[in-house]
Amino acid sequence: MKFLRYGPQGSEKPGLLDDDGAIRDLSGHLGDLRGDVLASLGDLAGIDPASLPLVEGTPRLGPCVGDTGKFMCIGLNYADHAAESGMAVPSEPVLFMKATSAICGPNDPIIIPRGSEKTDWEVELGVVIGKPAKYVDEADALSHVAGYCVINDVSERAYQIERQGQWTKGKSCDNFGQTGPWLVTPDEASDPQDLGMWLTVNGETMQDGSTTTMVYGVAHLVSYLSQFMTLHPGDIISTGTPPGVGMGLKPQRYLKAGDVVELGIQGLGQQRQECIADG
Repeated sequence: MKFLRYGPQGSEKPGLLDDDGAIRDLSGHLGDLRGDVLASLGDLAGIDPASLPLVEGTPRLGPCVGDTGKFMCIGLNYADHAAESGMAVPSEPVLFMKATSAICGPNDPIIIPRGSEKTDWEVELGVVIGKPAKYVDEADALSHVAGYCVINDVSERAYQIERQGQWTKGKSCDNFGQTGPWLVTPDEASDPQDLGMWLTVNGETMQDGSTTTMVYGVAHLVSYLSQFMTLHPGDIISTGTPPGVGMGLKPQRYLKAGDVVELGIQGLGQQRQECIADG
């Protein structure tokens, strides 16, 4: 199933996408699509989408999961992206955190921070945790996943790399975490390690990759992270990006106001963002 959240920011309602691509309202069955209901999404499998109210028009789509507690990101998880970044493939997953205040809808704008000259793009596979995971084995890890989604891990490279401290401040600006459009359940998403992914800027293809080239796969990441902290329902893991980011181009290329970014992952939907200046 493809679940989603729609409506004004902060007032999103739960919905699902029917076979015709129309949004159906799920408000009669749950209050919101968030951590405390993710483990029971399977209970909704018997619902006939045609029996749900049809949502008219084209409402704004919000992030596909609400009230996320942790937004965990994996760095340098594609060998060819590590190479274009001039960094070695890590001997174990590199974890950094992205502020949850960066999370926004899939088509909400990329807000270029005041004074930024190096705002970059990154298409990534998102993994949403569905039930608590603590010290889980890799063989059991995927049973803790509620579903998958598209994420644009927008990054300000000067803040991330050239300023003091960790990567967090280069990753956490407002609207630096477009999430969605859908939360696709594992039965419909098929193999998370065999999904094509792409990103364009102003219609020009920048990233054209596949999750097949991940260094550390989804099951390994869920198991690995659960050794250090409990993963809670609604937590998001953004699993890294293939090559083609602006920082890796020669010459480097970064986003500016007026640019349009489009991205998608096979079976998980597409995003479209206009870039605007902050303030």
